[in-house]
Amino acid sequence: MDRRKALKNMGLAFGYTVATPTVIGLLKSCKSEAAINWTPRFFSPGEGKVLMKLVDILLPKTDTPSASEVNVHIFIDRYLDEVIPTDQQGFIRMLMGKFTGGALSASGKETLDELILEDLEPILATALKVQDPETAKANQEALGAYMEALGKGETPELADEIANANFATTLRDFAIWSYKNTEYVGEEVLAYASVPGENIACEDVDKLTGGRVWSPSR
Repeated sequence: MDRRKALKNMGLAFGYTVATPTVIGLLKSCKSEAAINWTPRFFSPGEGKVLMKLVDILLPKTDTPSASEVNVHIFIDRYLDEVIPTDQQGFIRMLMGKFTGGALSASGKETLDELILEDLEPILATALKVQDPETAKANQEALGAYMEALGKGETPELADEIANANFATTLRDFAIWSYKNTEYVGEEVLAYASVPGENIACEDVDKLTGGRVWSPSR
């Protein structure tokens, strides 16, 4: 596997996807699941609770629902379980393991069930910190080498800070994509037209939609 292909596959593994019929079907099927009694299919129960907290840190409740209130965490877990290839599933499990391991170590707690928002927020903030160009390039090269080695059947190691940065940024991007594509957000929060009308390319967005962006469902 060449380096460029390895990096491309790494991105597709978790944080970047398109709204195919399969994915849209998953979004709809997650709508009716109860978050309180939810049992993860891909992650462990403890990891599922961490995931639920993380998406709410990224997309908290304001005048719109939080990410967990529209079941973003359930969709992500289902997507990872049903859509991505097995080899990429292992990569995601490794990233989650390193992230949660760091959170446990920093908080002094023993189990994932004990972790609260205040334990996860600083880890996530550090992982999402903007990197200088040289560091970003070095990290991308390290990720590429890691994925290339995996493709050769080797068992490479990835530095915790690089793994956490990749986990956090891909989770953020996928959580935002998932949130925008839920039925509630698409129809109630964003500008939505069930039957699109005239295409007006150069009009002011405030005049057309009251300042709201168009829903991906439009």
